[in-house]
Amino acid sequence: MNNLSPAEMVLMRKAGQITRDALNYVETLIKPGISTLELDKFAKKFIIDSGATPSFLNYEGYPASICASVNDMVVHGIPSDKIILKEGDIISIDLGVIYKGYNGDAARTFPVGKISPEKARLIEVTKQSFFEGIKHLKVGHRLGEVGHAIQEYAESHGYSVVRELVGHGIGKKMHEPPNVPNYGKVTDGPLVTENACLAIEPMINMGKRGVWLLEDGWGVITQDGLPSAHYENTVHVTREGVEILTL
Repeated sequence: MNNLSPAEMVLMRKAGQITRDALNYVETLIKPGISTLELDKFAKKFIIDSGATPSFLNYEGYPASICASVNDMVVHGIPSDKIILKEGDIISIDLGVIYKGYNGDAARTFPVGKISPEKARLIEVTKQSFFEGIKHLKVGHRLGEVGHAIQEYAESHGYSVVRELVGHGIGKKMHEPPNVPNYGKVTDGPLVTENACLAIEPMINMGKRGVWLLEDGWGVITQDGLPSAHYENTVHVTREGVEILTL
């Protein structure tokens, strides 16, 4: 588990702020009729104009600056001019930036126009599961306490937790050890260390937890075709508590 210095944390905070601002900007563009490729182009320009680099672009061959995952797409939806947002859709936007060698990573699920109460509830419970999880993110405690709390909260509302994809450490690289599952036992995982930075990211399905990987090698969809939501922040663990860098 990384332990970043005060000087490194200055750069992590800036990376987190740009990530947050880029997500907030993309949210203002989301409306029926816009394509996910347009969202990607606008996000890329915003990140570059902010003095950062889109960390997703060309990451292990990924062809875009954001992941844009609509309805039953859990994560890693590749932006396309053929995917046009419609009234009632939900879309998960996941993006990351590199600022002077340090990474920010965050995701939100947004409504497209007016959505059903069922979809709105899924978005809200997914978001709250993140906050329930980080209540248990404490120096000297097992990392498994976080995933256990996320799983317990989501399942208590009738939802399921995706298990094939997990959160991660973050710092000089977008993905660093350790993995941060959104499920498990309180006794799982390593002990949390001071000044660690982690990306905590519940992925919650309205239906069953089973997922499939698309033929493009990136997109992950629910097996039952029901919607999924995603909520992620980069966080910094201190003795005093958790600092959310992307909020």
